[in-house]
Amino acid sequence: MTALDARRLGVKTIILDPEPAAPARFYADDFVCGRLDDETAIRRVVSAADVTTFEIEHISTDVLLRLEAEHHVFHPCAEVLATIQDKLAQKKVFKRAGVPVPRFAPADTEWTEWPAVWKARRGGYDGRGVQVVDGPADVPSGVPGMLEVMIPIATEIAVLIVRGADTEAVFPVLEMSFEAGANICTEVFAPAAIPRDIAERATKIGRETVSALGGRGVFAVEMFVTPGGELYVNEVAPRPHNSGHLSIEACETSQFEQHIRAVLGLPLGSTGLISPASMRNLLGAADGEIGRTCVSGLDAALAVPGARVHLYGKSECRPNRKMGHVTALARTLADARERAVRAASAIRITGEER
Repeated sequence: MTALDARRLGVKTIILDPEPAAPARFYADDFVCGRLDDETAIRRVVSAADVTTFEIEHISTDVLLRLEAEHHVFHPCAEVLATIQDKLAQKKVFKRAGVPVPRFAPADTEWTEWPAVWKARRGGYDGRGVQVVDGPADVPSGVPGMLEVMIPIATEIAVLIVRGADTEAVFPVLEMSFEAGANICTEVFAPAAIPRDIAERATKIGRETVSALGGRGVFAVEMFVTPGGELYVNEVAPRPHNSGHLSIEACETSQFEQHIRAVLGLPLGSTGLISPASMRNLLGAADGEIGRTCVSGLDAALAVPGARVHLYGKSECRPNRKMGHVTALARTLADARERAVRAASAIRITGEER
C-alpha cells in the first residue's frame, strides 16, 4: 500500500521481500527477492535507493548499522529499529522516559506476580510470541523472554504519530478489538469510543513515547486502557500499521502517504477524520486449508453501501493469515461498524490445493 501511494506521488521504489510472488513487486519499479537477514540482498536494495524505510521491523540491524556507517540513509534509523526489535529494550527506553508501561522484568529473574504475561523478546508478530503463564513452570524455556504484570483491560487503542524532518502530525485515536485466543486484531474504528480526556492523554503519551525513540516516519503506539481510565503503552511499531489502514478512506491523508512524506522530508498532510469509519481484517478461514488463495462472497461485500474491500493479492492462504481488509464509512460510528461487519462477514478466504 505504501508502494501504491509512492507511485501516485512519482516516487520510484525498490522492494526487498523473501516471497518471490510478493504482492508489492507488481507495484514497485524494481524488486529483490531475498531474506531479511541476507546482506547481499539488503545491500542491493539500499545501494539503489536514496532513502530506505521499512514495512516490517524484523530485518538484520547488524547489516543496517554497517550500511549507515557507509552513509546510507534509513528512516527510522537502525538504532531505533534495534530497540524496537527487542521488547525488553523497548520497555526500558519507555520507562526511563517516564512513559507509563506495565511492570516488567526479564523472564529469567525472580517474579512473584502470577498469572503474568510472557512475551518473546524478539520475533513476536500478530499475537505470536505472547502467552499468559500461571507460574514459573509455564514460562517457556530456550527462548529469551520477558514477563509483564497482567493489566485489567477495558479496551485497546492505538495512536499513530507521524514524525517528519521538522514537523509532527497525529492521527485521531483509534480503538481496536481482538479475537479472543488468537490475539489477532479483528476491528479498528475511529473515532475511538473513549472519553475526550483519555484520548487527549493518549495523544500526549504517544508523542512522548515516539520522542523517547527518535526517528522519522509513522509510528503506531499501542496502549491498554484500564476500567479506571489508566493508560499503559503496550508496544510500538515503527512503520505504517494495521491499525491505520482505515486512514486510506477515512482521513485526509493516509498513513502510507504520510510515511512517504515523512521519510522524504516533504510537508506532512492533514490527518483530519473525514467520516466515522470501521476497518475489519479479512483473515484466512480458521477452519480452512493452506493453499492457493480462493476468495468467495466479494459480490455481496461490494453491495454494502460505504464499504471498500482491499484484497492484498497474497498467493497463499493460511488459517488466520491477514489476507485483506474492509473499511466502511457512515454518518455515525454505529452505522460504519455495522456496514463493516456486514461486508467482512460476506467474504470467505481459504486455501485450496494447487
